[in-house]
Amino acid sequence: MDFDLNEDQRLLQESVRRFLAEKSPIERVRSVMESEYGHDLELWRDLNELGIGSLAVPVRHGGLGSEFLDAVLVSEELGRACTPGPFLTTAMASIGLAEGDDEQSKAEWLPKLASGEAIVAVALGEAGSEWRPDQLRTKVENGCVSGEKPLVCYGGLADAFVVAAVDVSGPGLWLVERGCPEVEVVALKGSDMTRRLDAVTFTGARARRIGGMHALVRTLDAGLILIAADAYGGARKCLDMTVKYALEREQFGQPIGAFQAVKHQLADMTSVIEPALAFLWYTAHAYDRMPEQASRHAAMAKAWLCDLFDRTVAGAIELHGGIGFTWEFDLHLWFRRAIFNRSFLGDSNLHRDRAAAMAGW
Repeated sequence: MDFDLNEDQRLLQESVRRFLAEKSPIERVRSVMESEYGHDLELWRDLNELGIGSLAVPVRHGGLGSEFLDAVLVSEELGRACTPGPFLTTAMASIGLAEGDDEQSKAEWLPKLASGEAIVAVALGEAGSEWRPDQLRTKVENGCVSGEKPLVCYGGLADAFVVAAVDVSGPGLWLVERGCPEVEVVALKGSDMTRRLDAVTFTGARARRIGGMHALVRTLDAGLILIAADAYGGARKCLDMTVKYALEREQFGQPIGAFQAVKHQLADMTSVIEPALAFLWYTAHAYDRMPEQASRHAAMAKAWLCDLFDRTVAGAIELHGGIGFTWEFDLHLWFRRAIFNRSFLGDSNLHRDRAAAMAGW
């Protein structure tokens, strides 16, 4: 079986890469991340004109109904370019709505997500870095949701929230529209300034049930794989930056890339990054084609790729020497992004434990 990209997928990835190189250079990234909301409406609108918002939306609701791998390719390029914006949370929200069983919510919100007209934030995690669907403490009673969601990506800009909660029928997803007094949003100051986080508290907010445990798990799995893709793109960029620097920076009259120790470090970084891409693509394939294995593969991808990103960016900073630690040099932007990827939706230890449990170990 051929797991390589088809022609349309290659075109999509190349188009997004060219667009980001032209429209979102690192100077613009720095400008957006230092703004009040960490969001560039014009950039987001242009990205949605490329169709990134419609990838996870079914055709009958105005989307492209693409393979999940297409969204993974976009996430990889956004990670490579360190692009700010709510792609992760809106893609997860689209999947949560599409995998649910509430037709009214689908008809109302999926077309808006496909066009980029609306931002819907996903509120999954609980206090204490708890991300497991079977450990939810947010409750729904009489159609109203109450609970605290301490880490919600772009909650401050959201028009609505897809909230993971539990009622008498068990865990599921509920849709809460923004604007009611029972929803309080407090901005947080995080390490990664390219993806903003907010704490959201629901105190009896009116909610519509959009799906059960199936929709919740599919939304979580999609988020894990998209973060893994972002981590791969970031790791690849850090390696490319370091190779370029090693060929330009001279000591003792020759490029530092000629030194054996530097060669070995770069070779070690390359040897772990290259095989990871095949596993990432296979995980996206499993998400679409092998749903019974999707959760385990998603957990493994999140753990492996985020650890890989951590090691790669640390090695890159080390090989850059003192300049790698400075604010003026761009490498710290990917270091900050790696911190976000490591913790959001659960750390590597959590997902290794989940993967082992699902494998029966």
